[in-house]
Amino acid sequence: QVRLVESGGGLVQAGGSLRLSCAASGSIFSITAMAWYRQAPGKQRELVAAVTSGGTTNYANSVKGRFTISGDNAKNTVYLQMNSLKPEDTAVYYCNLDVTTSNYYRGNYWGQGTQVTVSS
Repeated sequence: QVRLVESGGGLVQAGGSLRLSCAASGSIFSITAMAWYRQAPGKQRELVAAVTSGGTTNYANSVKGRFTISGDNAKNTVYLQMNSLKPEDTAVYYCNLDVTTSNYYRGNYWGQGTQVTVSS
């Protein structure tokens, strides 16, 4: 069993910053990749940022230069630092981890989601 708990969402004004955290617990052997997705009302869920265990990162064009993803493998935690926030960043943000458990089962696990609202 793997559980992901997200935190750090909230309401900020345009231009402000937030840092999201996603901590995984359970019988984790290793984490291959970490990612953040978001879903705004009436829109499809989209990939925001991802990082592999090797350190390779990917960002959506809409957040490049403003968001930074990082992971702490020792703590099984992924972060998303969000700067220069815009109203269009408003969405529910979900973390996703590619996890191998202690019994060598590999699969993706999702956080519960955290609301980010950016006012103009």
